[in-house]
Amino acid sequence: MCFVFFVFFVFNLQLPNKSLLLAACAACIGGTFQYGYNISVINAPTMYVQNFMNQTWRERYQIDVSQEFLTLLWSTIVSMFTLGGFIGVTIGGTLSVKLGRKGTLLTNNVFALVAALLMGLSYPTGLFELLIIGRLFTGINAGIAICVQPLYLGEIAPTAFRGAMGMGTSIFITGGILTGQVVGLKEILGREEYWPILLATTCIPAFLQLLILPWFPESPRYLLIDKGDTEGCKKALKQLHGIADCDAEWEDIEKEKNNLKGVKAKKPWELLADRSARWQLLTIILLNAAQQLNGINAIYFYADYIFKQAGIPNDKISGNLSITSFNAVLFIFLVRSPSSQDASPVVPYLSMACVFAFILSFGLGPGGVTNILTTELFTQTTRPAAYMIAGSVNWFSFFFIGLVFPFIVIGLQQYCFLVFLAICSLVVIYIFLVVPETKNKTFLEIHNEFQPSSSRKASSVDGAGTTLLSGPL
Repeated sequence: MCFVFFVFFVFNLQLPNKSLLLAACAACIGGTFQYGYNISVINAPTMYVQNFMNQTWRERYQIDVSQEFLTLLWSTIVSMFTLGGFIGVTIGGTLSVKLGRKGTLLTNNVFALVAALLMGLSYPTGLFELLIIGRLFTGINAGIAICVQPLYLGEIAPTAFRGAMGMGTSIFITGGILTGQVVGLKEILGREEYWPILLATTCIPAFLQLLILPWFPESPRYLLIDKGDTEGCKKALKQLHGIADCDAEWEDIEKEKNNLKGVKAKKPWELLADRSARWQLLTIILLNAAQQLNGINAIYFYADYIFKQAGIPNDKISGNLSITSFNAVLFIFLVRSPSSQDASPVVPYLSMACVFAFILSFGLGPGGVTNILTTELFTQTTRPAAYMIAGSVNWFSFFFIGLVFPFIVIGLQQYCFLVFLAICSLVVIYIFLVVPETKNKTFLEIHNEFQPSSSRKASSVDGAGTTLLSGPL
């Protein structure tokens, strides 16, 4: 896992400080890796859990549970993850202000450990209700992690490494999904007698993070701007960036602190009412909605349908543009080959290649960039609230696509991905017209890009030439 993350830094043509890389991995292993792991690990024991619920129901009431009610119970267990995620993201920003970014990530492991305990005890106690509560806690854990981990990564990363650091989110999500699938194989923990242990393995990433992350510092920006801890900030910068490279970051953080002097951290509703942040808010809302509505979850959750219809047996703009392209190609293949009988021998393989290229484009584009972009577009006092808003939109869109896509399939059949093609195309146009380039720019410089030209002229300029913002319009 760390090796894959390291490769991204190598492609950035620079090598990060070793401590920075390890801190990022420590944050991700109990954060988005946990999120991806809990998305996929629930799939393997589906039949075994349903048999357990039926057996428990029979022992309690001397009658088998109806198939409809059994399906409802299983759907409840699965959907509790989404509900928990929504709850987690609504409290994640507040916790990150009160406990710090690192402190919140460490505290968040309590939810994972409690969830592992409840799901592990469900079979011995004969209480399938513990599975429902356990999945709710895993969702809360994922919601907090997906909100606070990118915030931590974005704040500890030097300006030149913010983009590469942001890729850690999508890399570890994908790694978590893959690990959950592998652990769920029958050769490992995928057999019927092991399913309680399989669901309880969510405690392993939590323990790893509790063992590793305490060795690394809190976010330097949080220490200086929120806590006023000058010595702690300098010490954290030296550990994360090295003695030779910490001066520039220190100056950047100090400028942001001076610019935000006397400004308190905003609540989500206060940020929504702030006219000076309306374009930043619109950007993260649209991109977080598009992150779920671009077809990626349709690929993950309904791959069997896609493969069957295709004839198969059983930088920001570039990523979105790639997804748009592969959506178009995948759409063409689905329309041209609605069944394996009329598909040429080459089409199934091309369709499969498009599916994998689609997922790769998501990881290299919106999957990795969207979360770190929220860090870049907002200043220290608005960043936690921005993550709460963005995360809420993300989880709601996650729930929405899972609810609506089956009906899209029924109504449009092989034309179902035409909807996602339209969404991706509109997002590409919006990014091209509205979102500025953020590479190698400070947070203040990025924030200033969204201000009207009149506001930029009215704002003062410090000795280093950094334009300081003049406040809400």
